[in-house]
Amino acid sequence: MTTTAPARIRGYRPGDRDALHEICVRTGKGGQDATGHYRDPGILPAIFATPYAELEPDLVFVADDGGPVIGYIVGTADSTAFFAAFRERWLPVVAARYPAPVGTPEGPDAHLRDLLHHAERMLVPEIAAEYPAHLHIDLLPEGQKRGLGRKLMEAYLGALRERGVPGVHLGMDPANTNALAFYERMGFERLPEPPGQEDGFHLGLRL
Repeated sequence: MTTTAPARIRGYRPGDRDALHEICVRTGKGGQDATGHYRDPGILPAIFATPYAELEPDLVFVADDGGPVIGYIVGTADSTAFFAAFRERWLPVVAARYPAPVGTPEGPDAHLRDLLHHAERMLVPEIAAEYPAHLHIDLLPEGQKRGLGRKLMEAYLGALRERGVPGVHLGMDPANTNALAFYERMGFERLPEPPGQEDGFHLGLRL
């Protein structure tokens, strides 16, 4: 009989970087594998995973079941400071591999390269003022339905509380109904959107 080894939640180690990259790509299209959706799917972790590990490794936690890492949560305690550091310290590292598109971005790769070069567009000051932290969480299929999402979230939220952070937010794709149900079980609530916000919506949790 096949058994699933119990997984543990632990802090990020530099050796986990490749696993974060792979997980981000394999869950990067609405929770599904984005490998064939982009010419260079490495653009996804360059925006949504690796910079957190580089800039705030103490707020990265992984699910480890004895083999390759099968899930992670990454985030920041201060979104405003994070996006400033993203531009100053992270963008120069990856800009040559993912140059900014010329003119109006066309196609999924160009749209993400444009976002990489203007990552501060993801910062909503009205939301960050009350919920300064934000996060991204991803689990491979073999890590799902094992309670690991909750354990990852609890580790991250606990670290935020230790720092005295008053609230955390995240952006949501309305189509990802499974993720929405998970966040609601964790206590997140939908936030009012400032004028001009058109893509998706935000959830917030006071700590």
